[in-house]
Amino acid sequence: MARLLVIGGGIAGTAAALALDKAGQEVAVYEAHPDSAEDIGAFLTLASNGLRALAQLDATPAVTALGFPLTTMRLVDAEGSEVARAPLGEAGDPRLRYRCLRRGELNAALQAEAARRGIGVVHGARLASVESGAEGVTAHFTDGSTATGDLLLGADGLNSTVRRVTAPAALPRYAGQRVFYGYTPHVPAAGADEAGCITMIRGSAAAFGHTTSPDGETYWFARVTADAPLTADEIAHATPSRWRDLLVPLLRKDPTPAADIVAATTAPVLVTNATEMPNGTPWRSGRTLLIGDAAHAASPATGQGASMALEDAVILAKCLRDDPDTESALSHYETLRRPRVEHNTTVSGNISRGVHTPPPRAPGNAPPARPDEELTRQLEWTAALR
Repeated sequence: MARLLVIGGGIAGTAAALALDKAGQEVAVYEAHPDSAEDIGAFLTLASNGLRALAQLDATPAVTALGFPLTTMRLVDAEGSEVARAPLGEAGDPRLRYRCLRRGELNAALQAEAARRGIGVVHGARLASVESGAEGVTAHFTDGSTATGDLLLGADGLNSTVRRVTAPAALPRYAGQRVFYGYTPHVPAAGADEAGCITMIRGSAAAFGHTTSPDGETYWFARVTADAPLTADEIAHATPSRWRDLLVPLLRKDPTPAADIVAATTAPVLVTNATEMPNGTPWRSGRTLLIGDAAHAASPATGQGASMALEDAVILAKCLRDDPDTESALSHYETLRRPRVEHNTTVSGNISRGVHTPPPRAPGNAPPARPDEELTRQLEWTAALR
């Protein structure tokens, strides 16, 4: 049995711990944040592929107790006219129904499930350096403590310390948009969504999405193209109303409910920069491996970040369980994962930049693979983590 150190107790790290534990590995998680409430404010959507991976972790009940299902997506143009409507999720399996929930709640649920299974999660453990050798890998933390294992997973997000110390030249880059999130229980009637529906608006000045929870609270986001990212100082020192006051005039250009939804938001609006890791970023160095956003962060346009992290967890655990040695397992994992996650990074970044993405090509001389076919191939391999 190998001992694995997971740096980062977010979605990728905790899901990896659940998968590795189920696959018979010894695992411990080290999280810099003092509790499980990191990034409590932003919300996300788990797609069917993420929920399929979640089911392989036996963690579906812990997560579907949170948030609410999404069964339909509407696409609306800048004039407010519905131009398309499509079902979400896989028919016939309620476990694979899209789900909208707050990121921090998902994180806390996964950590609670890890604790229930006896997996160690150490909070307040901030990584300082990594020492990798022939016999093992040691994590050194800023409080002077250390932990040693056979393999260290860097699941510490976009600004990964593991990546900084193992691949310092690999840096995230701005993907061309600023992304805003908010919530309001006071949405005008015209902006309230039907049950289980999320509306996407192709606005003239911003992409906008909104959905209304069963208790009447509307969740919304806006993606605004900008030449330069917001600085950390601009984000940290903004007044509670600054982003609302910036967005409303932009959204007023179109006769859609978007401006009224934002104007009705009295709670602070959250903002971040759409950021991505360049394709080809090194994932492995000695006895370390990057997973989740640390390896392949994408702009949020496809809404696949959390689902990709859950896939990473299941497939890595299966590789380590089934391959003859660690080197073979990590090579197999990267072969399986890199084409899929890098295609997502490309598609999501191109959506943010307004660029068309050609479909990926299948191996050999086969015609281009449809994204749903690639998804099926990848997830069929995840179907039996036991």
